[in-house]
Amino acid sequence: MNRRIRLWLVALAGTALAALLVAACLDLPDFGGDRHPYGDRAVDASLARHTANTVASVNFDQRAFDTLGELTILFAAVLGCVVLLRQTRDEHRARPEPEPVARPVRRYALAALPVALLTGLYVIAHGQLSPGGGFQGGVVAATALHLLYLGADYRALERVRPLGLYEAGDAVAVSAYLVTGLAGLIGATAFLANTILPYGTFNTLSSGGTVPLLNAAVGMEVACAVVVLLARFLDQAVEIEDPTGKGSGTP
Repeated sequence: MNRRIRLWLVALAGTALAALLVAACLDLPDFGGDRHPYGDRAVDASLARHTANTVASVNFDQRAFDTLGELTILFAAVLGCVVLLRQTRDEHRARPEPEPVARPVRRYALAALPVALLTGLYVIAHGQLSPGGGFQGGVVAATALHLLYLGADYRALERVRPLGLYEAGDAVAVSAYLVTGLAGLIGATAFLANTILPYGTFNTLSSGGTVPLLNAAVGMEVACAVVVLLARFLDQAVEIEDPTGKGSGTP
């Protein structure tokens, strides 16, 4: 296939896609309206299953299969990063030397670390009740650990970041999401159907059926994934040296 035919195919496909987008935009509800058919149905389904946060209900109940796709993308990204950034034969590790940290930075980072970590865990635990959830809380909890890197040094971070444990946690969290979905099939309903647990009392931590379980699995997966990703990039910048012995970075 020559270049001219490829350009014609791209032009035709782009024109068809543009026509579909224009048709979809012309059929949208009026801008600024306070009611929307999908929104009304989503809220009704959320309330029917005792989930106070409608967004969490959409993510982990009404469209839980879509969330599985997002989870899989993140897991694949972490796996690809681990493979690509692994230590090669002609590289070696240089033990990072500690760098002095300004006293105000040290105090602030070490004081903020437990607060940020608890905030991340709180956001995960209350994902079905209030704004936030596993994705947001997982990122907050994972980055909170790295305040130790800013307030102390790289070796202090390494002591609270055993990579093998976090890599296993990443895999376990994805597996837990899948197992929860399979439990619906075993219960003769559907994959990821929110029918295997009681919905509980509205606006409590145990409400929402399987929503808290899936939300917690996502929080664990995101937290572990972010820790592993940052660890691999920090290893490249701080510890791993090239064959010429130059530039392992500073902690």
